Amino acid sequence: MTSKKTAGKARVARTRIEHDSMGELQVPAEALWGAQTQRAVQNFPISGRPMPRGFIRALGLVKGAAAEVNAGLGLLPKGIANAVQGAAQAVASGEYDAHFPIDVYQTGSGTSSNMNANEVIATLASRAGKAAVHPNDHVNLGQSSNDVVPTALRVAAQLAVVEDLLPAIAHLRKTIDARGKALGKVVKTGRTHLMDAMPLTFGQEFSAWSAQLSSAQARIEDTLKRVRRLPLGGTAIGTGINADPRFGARVAKVLSTMTKTRFESAANKFEGLAAQDDAVELSGQLSALAVALTKIANDLRWMNSGPLAGLGEVELPALQPGSSIMPGKVNPVIPEATVMVCAQVMGYHTAVTVAGQTGNFQLNVTLPLIANNLLDGIQLLSNVSRLLADDCIAGLTVRAGRVQEALDRNPILVTALNPVIGYEKGAAIAKQAYKQNRPVLDVAREVTGLPEKTLKPLLDPAVLAKGGIHGKPGGGGG
Repeated sequence: MTSKKTAGKARVARTRIEHDSMGELQVPAEALWGAQTQRAVQNFPISGRPMPRGFIRALGLVKGAAAEVNAGLGLLPKGIANAVQGAAQAVASGEYDAHFPIDVYQTGSGTSSNMNANEVIATLASRAGKAAVHPNDHVNLGQSSNDVVPTALRVAAQLAVVEDLLPAIAHLRKTIDARGKALGKVVKTGRTHLMDAMPLTFGQEFSAWSAQLSSAQARIEDTLKRVRRLPLGGTAIGTGINADPRFGARVAKVLSTMTKTRFESAANKFEGLAAQDDAVELSGQLSALAVALTKIANDLRWMNSGPLAGLGEVELPALQPGSSIMPGKVNPVIPEATVMVCAQVMGYHTAVTVAGQTGNFQLNVTLPLIANNLLDGIQLLSNVSRLLADDCIAGLTVRAGRVQEALDRNPILVTALNPVIGYEKGAAIAKQAYKQNRPVLDVAREVTGLPEKTLKPLLDPAVLAKGGIHGKPGGGGG
């Protein structure tokens, strides 16, 4: 049995001594990070959640691009620059995520995460190269946490949107459009206030969903015009102290080439450090997309409801048992998951909005929270959009008999007779059809005295779904 004394020695043997400007402290022997990262690990045991993968990737990309530009400007020896670039690329690719342990809830500038990247990259570069690489003097050359972190935030968000979210929205739209086209001639009862309304086709109903997503996509793409403006080169407060004036623009160009995504240097670096309005705007567009997805998901839940005591218009794919006590029950689980995702994203936006206003003078001090919420929201929306497309809408089937039965007995069809018989008489026909639970055609024939061959075309749901004016005022229809 190991004694406490022996165990204590074993623990000491698994650490090493590092130092920073505040002194020495123990760091896990296998850790690639140094003293400043270790202090942050000890200072912020809050959520247990490290910064998102996309943010770490962006840090690696920024550090690699910075090393390349500094070498080109003659500020960094090429051997060291090459070693830093190789290490930064390894960080960006995710090889060393385990060495980025700092909590999301940390210093508001993200200094701890920036130094985490500097220290890990310096360690890797020192091992790979012929010279010692310093985290501040080499990896962080021409930079400050105050411009690196808001830059990485923007790079990460832009890449996540371009690589994941926009393709996911396009995939969902394509799936909706395909199902809408296939069901384009199937007429159903429309609803306003959850009550029976004029008829429309499933294709028309689905087209509204597709248009919502198209609008959301356009809004997000417009926002990216501002998100892609990088404040790197502003260093500590926006003046660019200790950075070559050409540094920011050149790094933006290198990042554009590396990622095949457009970035540009912010014209006003003070704004990029002090205000995060662009991030708040993007968060707002994510919230607007969440609104659209919630509408789609809830429409699907209503249409699928029942199937006997609800609307029962469509049947969604059966993915899993719906109850631990009621055999045979199947629930609309993907739309439900979608609604939860959207609620979370809307909550994220509230937090980002509050965080965005927490800038004082030359720096916003909630950057890690903004980055985390943006990236998590983008990932959630991307993932659930694909699920909604592939595991729900693609396999949706229409219960044609149920749809037709409700359509035949919809008294609101009498609206089409307004130009012929007037609103008052139409209302009386609708009320009587409701009360007697009879088809509106039968009641209209009795009340108006018009022949069926006149009324039937006027009350044809497929014709009414096309809109326009049907019938001639005061006449016999036609």
